[in-house]
Amino acid sequence: MDSNQPLSVIDAGGQPRAEFTCGLSDDELMRCFTAMLAVRSFDDMCMKLQRGGRIGFSVPNRGVEATQVGSAAALEPDDYIFPSYRDFGMAMYMGVKPVDMFHNMFGNAKDSAQGRQMPVHFSFVEPIHFFSISSPIGTQLPQAVGAAHAFQLQGKPHAVLTSFGDGGTSSSGFHSGLNLAGVLKAPVVFLCQNNGWAISCPSSKQTASENYAIKASAYGMPGVKVDGNDVLAVHQAVSEALERARAGGGPSLIEAETYRMGGHSTSDDPSKYVPKETLEKWADLDPIKRLRGYLNLRGLWTQEWEDELVARLASEHASAAKEAESETPPALESIFSDVFEALPAHLRRQGEAVFDLARRKGDAAAGDGAFPL
Repeated sequence: MDSNQPLSVIDAGGQPRAEFTCGLSDDELMRCFTAMLAVRSFDDMCMKLQRGGRIGFSVPNRGVEATQVGSAAALEPDDYIFPSYRDFGMAMYMGVKPVDMFHNMFGNAKDSAQGRQMPVHFSFVEPIHFFSISSPIGTQLPQAVGAAHAFQLQGKPHAVLTSFGDGGTSSSGFHSGLNLAGVLKAPVVFLCQNNGWAISCPSSKQTASENYAIKASAYGMPGVKVDGNDVLAVHQAVSEALERARAGGGPSLIEAETYRMGGHSTSDDPSKYVPKETLEKWADLDPIKRLRGYLNLRGLWTQEWEDELVARLASEHASAAKEAESETPPALESIFSDVFEALPAHLRRQGEAVFDLARRKGDAAAGDGAFPL
């Protein structure tokens, strides 16, 4: 197909563009819609928490939900995900509980990272293999290749999906990751979420290539450009790439063309660089509106069902945020206990000094001031 024409199977209203076989069951389609609405609800709650000073940071996902959810729907339970920081939908589709995501947002004692990561830098072992999100751009790509090569060495028929933004293609991790994957024929799928901006740097200033998918040929792998607001097209493209990877066919690069309809983060003001007309254009291509139209065509959607779903998600996320906010912060000794099985003498001395200082300054977390390890 023309490398400049993205794969798309349903139009902005959800109508099929031509005859096609939907790779998702009715239940899976409704699960996709639910996950996309869940992302918006979670986003809304995080924005309120951040603006109210209760959490420090969040990353909006409005407009890019179909890329996340369509990709997640293509995964098998034993596949691994090396995500970017704008992949809430992958976790939600795969069944991660909202409260576990909010534990990270508050950095409390139940946070899988024990408060050592920024908010939205999730990591989960159950119910999915969702490796820790990193702030440095592109670092997850070589890590994904390493995990995929481990599957090869172990003879396991699994695959790895790694996600990154258009800005990530300018990182050293992109080039070294794709190059190594091509050489090893590693079972990894590289998903470039081209959402138009790397903070305030537009794609037109990010690369001189006609698109990002075409870069795949330099590394000896197929490249596909897909309509990232079409959840069915994303699912089809990622499914085919994952199946190819599991069968020993090697890696693939997928460019999902979508648009971030909010700021890069809660610290960003997109009105300073995004034209109003551009936002209006992409609002008409809203991925939730598109899937809603297709579900309605299939007789799977009613306004009453969506209204009830939106209300339930809002209630669940409010309750989850309240629960996470009430949890205690990570214990002081976790600075040391999660690192060494047997604590070296120099760290023991530092630990004793830290606890003594906390006791003298009145930190209740220090207990009676005795270092517990």
